[in-house]
Amino acid sequence: MAPAASRLRAQAGFGALPRRALARYLLLLRLYPVLTKAATSGILSALGNFLAQMIEKKRKKENSRSLDVSGPLRYAVYGFFFTGPLSHFFYLFMEHWIPPEVPLAGLKRLLLDRLVFAPAFLTLFFLIMNFLEGKDASAFTTRMRGGFWPALNMNWRVWTPVQFINVNYVPLQFSSRLGFTCVRTPQMPWALPMTLKR
Repeated sequence: MAPAASRLRAQAGFGALPRRALARYLLLLRLYPVLTKAATSGILSALGNFLAQMIEKKRKKENSRSLDVSGPLRYAVYGFFFTGPLSHFFYLFMEHWIPPEVPLAGLKRLLLDRLVFAPAFLTLFFLIMNFLEGKDASAFTTRMRGGFWPALNMNWRVWTPVQFINVNYVPLQFSSRLGFTCVRTPQMPWALPMTLKR
């Protein structure tokens, strides 16, 4: 009887683990919002790049076990120093500049996000990745000419419905998570196509 009871306690403890982890995350989000969002973005960005490499290897039917370790590292740097902090402050700015009680606030926020933030953030993405890869200005110009519009078009098609929900219904402390990294397990769907385009 004792082993069965301890097994039940162990199972109950395992079920409590995700709740405890979520409670800890929410506490960190409240106490250290920028750092928590930066760390989350860095981890999810790196994971997204790693998964993109795995998918690309499988698609090309490569059997080699080697992965570009610098790819996830670059994405982690970008996620930590840029995605997390910038999205945090952008959503604070948007909340202040276009309060919910303003007529058509949701539509105005969506347009601000899609027509201003998304293109600027994508340009920053290409610029920072170019720098982290050690490439020169001409490589950046080439990458922008060939990849900016297709990537922005994909961004608008994929994320506009998500951003509509995000700017209209998600509480501010979570909006940058939904908007660029968390809840949608993001960086992964976003980093996958971005990595494959690069």
